[in-house]
Amino acid sequence: MGKGGTSISDEEWERFLRDAEAETSGAPEEPSARARTVARRLAEKPGPPVGWRTHQPPTRSKGSKGSKGKAWYVVGFVVAAALLVVSLDPGRVTGWFGWGGDTAPVAAEELPTLDEPFRGSPAVGWGDGGSALALPEARATGWMSKAQVARALEQSRDFLVASSLDHGVLRGERPDRALALINPHQKDVQAYMTAALRKPSAEHDPLLLFSRFAPSKLRVVGDVVKTRGRITYREGKRGAVEVTTDVTYVYPVVRAAEGSDEVTRTIVRREIVMGWDDPAKIVTEPGTFTMISYRSDTANGGCTNHTGYFIPVFAAERAVDDGSNDGAVVDPYDRNPSMDTLVPDEGQGKCGTATRL
Repeated sequence: MGKGGTSISDEEWERFLRDAEAETSGAPEEPSARARTVARRLAEKPGPPVGWRTHQPPTRSKGSKGSKGKAWYVVGFVVAAALLVVSLDPGRVTGWFGWGGDTAPVAAEELPTLDEPFRGSPAVGWGDGGSALALPEARATGWMSKAQVARALEQSRDFLVASSLDHGVLRGERPDRALALINPHQKDVQAYMTAALRKPSAEHDPLLLFSRFAPSKLRVVGDVVKTRGRITYREGKRGAVEVTTDVTYVYPVVRAAEGSDEVTRTIVRREIVMGWDDPAKIVTEPGTFTMISYRSDTANGGCTNHTGYFIPVFAAERAVDDGSNDGAVVDPYDRNPSMDTLVPDEGQGKCGTATRL
């Protein structure tokens, strides 16, 4: 358990497993196209961002981290038990582990509507937008004073809002406010973002960092995007303040055609690591961060989708099984698995099945 977490005794853990075994019940599955999972690695002097579904140069073999053995940044909790779909008292689970517990799976007939777009999902009890993303208490870290760390944390959250919650960006507009927070001297990242937004492809995918829906086909329902996640920080290399954000976003959408009222949801979990560098050691600009790494896992966004926009499917389309969903069965609302589990470093992504949307 990370700093500030709650440790549990062996007796409490055994009691939890006994309760879970006694109360386990099968959760209704809702077949859907689970979007590919992608990882990106960046380093202090990175080449083009490398993802586990990106074609790597032949000279860069598995395990090679570049000329200086650059390491991958690992965050998240390692869960010591298999995933259990249980109906437990959420308050009890929250008290033991310090997590925001979800309620038990809701009945399948509780479908979302235009007036209640989160109906039938755990997101009903989640927070609204950026205001739900609490910042940890600031303390002097690395080259920064307490006040500077507080400011870096605020700006890190500003990036999440500008990239994943801004209404214009959700409508497919260019994420200029988010881009302005990335170190302009990080040329490879700037070039990657320019290419991804101008001509999206498998190698240049803006959806790894930005949430976008094609306005001619879809629109987000209402003004609220539900969120749940955590923001942490530590001292990184050369005294930088390294901020890690791990957030799940729930987007209710409807077809853009006039009169459309069927609501579906796209669920995105993103992990972004930002480095707030010491300008005495790294070439940077005030108020900007160096992108260290980013990766995402998406449910109902379009598997093998390289359009630069999420392409969710609706009920009738989900009912058709074309045999392409050969990946894992995953509950996209479950934040217990670490991103290392959801997004492997190497290998080929597969379309999977979301147990619920």
